[in-house]
Amino acid sequence: MKDNLTSKRIAFICCIFVLTGCGADIDDLVEYTEEIKNNSSVVVTPAPVFKTLDSVDYNASDLRDPFQRAVANVQVAEVAKVPNCSQPDINRAKETLESYGLDALSMSGAFSTNGKQFGLVIANDGTLHKVTTGSYIGLFNGRVTSVSENSITITEYLPDGAGCFKPKTAQMSLSGATGNDNNV
Repeated sequence: MKDNLTSKRIAFICCIFVLTGCGADIDDLVEYTEEIKNNSSVVVTPAPVFKTLDSVDYNASDLRDPFQRAVANVQVAEVAKVPNCSQPDINRAKETLESYGLDALSMSGAFSTNGKQFGLVIANDGTLHKVTTGSYIGLFNGRVTSVSENSITITEYLPDGAGCFKPKTAQMSLSGATGNDNNV
């Protein structure tokens, strides 16, 4: 136990000597820092003086808010109806395939059920649709007039600019049966 107490005393005395030896002589550094402080001049630029502007009243509060979506005031032009002119039924409900152009559709197959022939049509977004005679298709009031195993015949009604609609026949074929006239 005596050895342990003696060794602790020796370690304590060594620590005191080491810590007293750590004192630094930094008088020259303090002197240099004071010299730099005394010889340097600090220049502070004054803050700029701003002109006082006249206040303006905002009087556009009755106008449309520029950050809101504008409401379209589109007026549909009335087309003069010519007598004895073919017109599509604009009051009927649109079918799904009427939101695609014929160039965005392709025939992928055909089948028949209970004697009724159906065609399978794929849209460019990958959706598969079935059509039969009388189905509406395409952007121009197209109507399926016939469905066979290799093709679907469609009659579209294109506007002629004078208020009438002219029928145009188009044919959608299976990819292996392309090359026919009026093939879409």
